[in-house]
Amino acid sequence: MSESTTPSRSDQPQLQPVTGEEVRDYLLQHVDFFDHHPELLDGLRKQQGSLTGSEVRDYLREHSDFFDHHPDLLVDLRIFHPSGEAISLVEKQVSVLRGRNTDMRSRLSSLIATARHNEQIYHSTRSLLLTLLAAGSREQMATAFATAMREDFQVEHASFILFGDPGCATDLLRVDAPATAVAAIGALLKNRKPTCGLLRREEVAYLFPGASKVGSAAVLPLRDETELGVIAIGNSDANFYSPDSGTLFLSFIAEALTILLGRPEQDAV
Repeated sequence: MSESTTPSRSDQPQLQPVTGEEVRDYLLQHVDFFDHHPELLDGLRKQQGSLTGSEVRDYLREHSDFFDHHPDLLVDLRIFHPSGEAISLVEKQVSVLRGRNTDMRSRLSSLIATARHNEQIYHSTRSLLLTLLAAGSREQMATAFATAMREDFQVEHASFILFGDPGCATDLLRVDAPATAVAAIGALLKNRKPTCGLLRREEVAYLFPGASKVGSAAVLPLRDETELGVIAIGNSDANFYSPDSGTLFLSFIAEALTILLGRPEQDAV
């Protein structure tokens, strides 16, 4: 019975490291290489092994200065553009960078526009709060809220309703009995956070009486230890206010109103 032997490590084939010249020759023979490995246009790293397309790709990833030593490849290599024409590697890199630059400019423009919009809302909110602080009555507060929503915030529909004795209502101040409000918008009053989105028909009719069309709305109860009232804004677009809508400034206004309505010097309802 013969005894089996295990080949020594010296008998096993050894993988030779890939040289820059080999990579260069490979690329010259496979001018469409970067069509199959476009990620290399972004940056370059490494991995050793047999001279295949994958190994060349890994080699270039490791040796990011490869084309500095072989600049002729930048002209010889060709990459097919979506238009169908072949372009050089340099042209492809320029095209990729231009696309990224355009995308970054678009994102920056969007961020700037959002910042400017928020700044405008901040100034409008600040102006409204100062007016509310100077108001001498709840009627003046209601008028200030309605005016700011219409002129400064460009809100289509706005509602300011206090709960109390309906006999205290005026042409400028709406006051409803708490039971009436609960019957119409009880579900909305239970929420501790703003409610944004579509409302039921009876909720719209209560909050925005006489409005021709209200597709969506944002509703915020005014409460401390008891229900003080409710404010709401609406838009004809059903998608304008949604559960994802930001309500930071509107919530701030509601919190300020809640505090101001509890001041002893305010006219009682």
